[in-house]
Amino acid sequence: MLSKSQQKIIRQLSKKKHRKENGLFVAEGEKVVHELLTYGWKAEQVFSIDPIKNIPHTLVEPSELKKISFFSSASSILGVFHLPNYDHNNNNDPGFSMALDNISDPGNLGTIIRLCDWFGIKKIYCSPNTVDCFNPKVVQSTMGSIARVQCLYVDLMELIENFGFEIYAAALSGKSIYKESFSSNGLLLMGSESHGIGKSLLEKIKNQITIPNFSSNKLPESLNVSTATAIVLSEIFRP
Repeated sequence: MLSKSQQKIIRQLSKKKHRKENGLFVAEGEKVVHELLTYGWKAEQVFSIDPIKNIPHTLVEPSELKKISFFSSASSILGVFHLPNYDHNNNNDPGFSMALDNISDPGNLGTIIRLCDWFGIKKIYCSPNTVDCFNPKVVQSTMGSIARVQCLYVDLMELIENFGFEIYAAALSGKSIYKESFSSNGLLLMGSESHGIGKSLLEKIKNQITIPNFSSNKLPESLNVSTATAIVLSEIFRP
């Protein structure tokens, strides 16, 4: 049975402030919880409405789980996990990395994390004003990829000025991705659909790229950032 104090603490984890204070975040759904456990993430508590083999957990009633769920349709399992302690000092690993400037929508960030997992990208550098990757909606939309992809919140200007490989920035006025020769090591910077990449950042990057619009009327004027990220990554990793 869930105590009122347990319910209060878990519900507070919807806010970034309380996640940071407690060093905890919430993951919901069988797939997400199992992925985190499989990849060695430390669980503070796991609550389930059904018995689970080989996983320490607390059995609760569906009505109890609904009280601590952040979604209208509660899943059968919810885990409270410890926040990771990532190394922010090694920012020049070989291979490709992502950087995100001012991505505010949790669903977009979650989808981008999942895309990075698909393409083998291990690190995403996020501007401080990008939505927290441990927001429950972000965690849910990663479908477990949060277990394998690190999101590091850094000063993007400092990152760009000290990055040791090629940097590519998505911009409407950039060169077509189909005419760009991408290096095997680099950084892809994406901005929000509404604001794009900040002007001061964009001015620092010589390799500006775009997805050409093949429509005869040049509409729509832009793409959702997660959709655009999928297209660009597919071209970067094309054999």
